[in-house]
Amino acid sequence: MSQARPSSPPCELRVFPHDEEASRAGAVSFAAHARHAIEARGRFAVALSGGETPRRMYQMLAEQPIAREVPWERVHLFWGDERGVPPDHPRSNFRMAQEALVARVPIPAGNVHRILAELPAGEAAQRYEHELRAFFGAGDAMPTFDLVHLGVGDDGHTASLFPGDPALCEVERAVVATVDRAHGGEGRVTLTLPVINAARAVEVLVLEPAKAEVVRRALFGGAGVDELPVAGVAPRGSYAWLLSEAAAARLSGDVSR
Repeated sequence: MSQARPSSPPCELRVFPHDEEASRAGAVSFAAHARHAIEARGRFAVALSGGETPRRMYQMLAEQPIAREVPWERVHLFWGDERGVPPDHPRSNFRMAQEALVARVPIPAGNVHRILAELPAGEAAQRYEHELRAFFGAGDAMPTFDLVHLGVGDDGHTASLFPGDPALCEVERAVVATVDRAHGGEGRVTLTLPVINAARAVEVLVLEPAKAEVVRRALFGGAGVDELPVAGVAPRGSYAWLLSEAAAARLSGDVSR
């Protein structure tokens, strides 16, 4: 169920009755972006989000009929961020995507570009930056993803860009190390806002009712980036939020239904 786009924010808002419909819309959109990119440029480069929110979307991508619509041999998977844990750890974003999607589709192993988060965060970030620049041939410019998929935390963080973090001021690097103070100072590796905003498309999936207020603040509250990092997402390409009705509950006065 698409919603009328308000004058602010500069993005498409799509609200769905249930999590399942929102997750399916994300999977269908992923497949459409993949086909378009492959037709236009011969490959599809996407940065995946982590946490539990996109798990069902990834599962749907591996199920028929959506799976057969994606030319997996030309898809390149990257990650928007990673927690400082090995790839087999329960908190690993790579592990979640591996179980839900990667292991269930015919994607070549060389097309799966994980963050080496078992290394110290600074070293892992540096290595991932080098990998991105080698893959995209970006030189001094920001790598250009075909699609960046994001989520939002209860505190307004996106990827692993947290409120008050110096990484929010980064303008030159595509990948940096950050610290998640809410989880005991856990080291993280994340894409920066400049590379997110260089993407041809960005989609944000939010399903949890507990995030309804942060969704409202991010879209209509006028918060600054330092306070609410997701407010710094302003891609040059298309930009959409996919929301369950529960996650959009505080938007009733802002969005026509």
